[in-house]
Amino acid sequence: MTQLPDDASHQSDFFNAVESDASQRTLAELCNALYERELSLLAQQSHNQVSLLRRRIAGLSHHVKRTARFLANGSVPLTLDEHNASWQARQAVKSPARNDKPEATLRWYTEHAKVGLVVPVRVQEFDNEHIELDSIDRIQPVNQTLHINKLGWFDFSGTQVESPARYRSANHFRLTLLKPSKTIVTAACCGHSWNHKGRTSPRTLTLREILLVSTLDWQRFTTPKPPEHR
Repeated sequence: MTQLPDDASHQSDFFNAVESDASQRTLAELCNALYERELSLLAQQSHNQVSLLRRRIAGLSHHVKRTARFLANGSVPLTLDEHNASWQARQAVKSPARNDKPEATLRWYTEHAKVGLVVPVRVQEFDNEHIELDSIDRIQPVNQTLHINKLGWFDFSGTQVESPARYRSANHFRLTLLKPSKTIVTAACCGHSWNHKGRTSPRTLTLREILLVSTLDWQRFTTPKPPEHR
């Protein structure tokens, strides 16, 4: 006599399949959004070296898939918008960077500055501003200064010491290193932006910025974690 299949087993298999399919759909949607974003960015940039453009396109698939997997794993305590491959959170009327206190920033970096740590920077251009994440790659404890990968040298109180080359001829840019907090880092992750009137449309994070988020310690922001490699 043929034994009938176990209903509970079938239900379990069914729900596992649905969950797997949903996960794959999420990854596919995230990859599509990230590809669209990066290809648009590449098209807008001027490339004098064809070989450099080829290398960037050749590596795009790896970086997009890696970023999509990180976004899909849900390790960031923010709401994910799968359609746009971005995080969402309530935006403050005014930039939280305006509440920054240099004395508190100095104390924090004196205690916690270390190579690999992801930190927030206030970027002001005329009356527009946003907060970017960057990582520390050099520290000089003697004179209490540090260098972050993209945005240059700062002292421990947050004052810019030396601009990166691309900002040196632009007097309308002002960069300030901030003490990280959940409010500050959330604004950076969501691309929140402001001008003199208040909130403006969020900026789009680059793949590099999204992957920097994978090294954040959301409890204290003091311990750099290894980046996601999955």
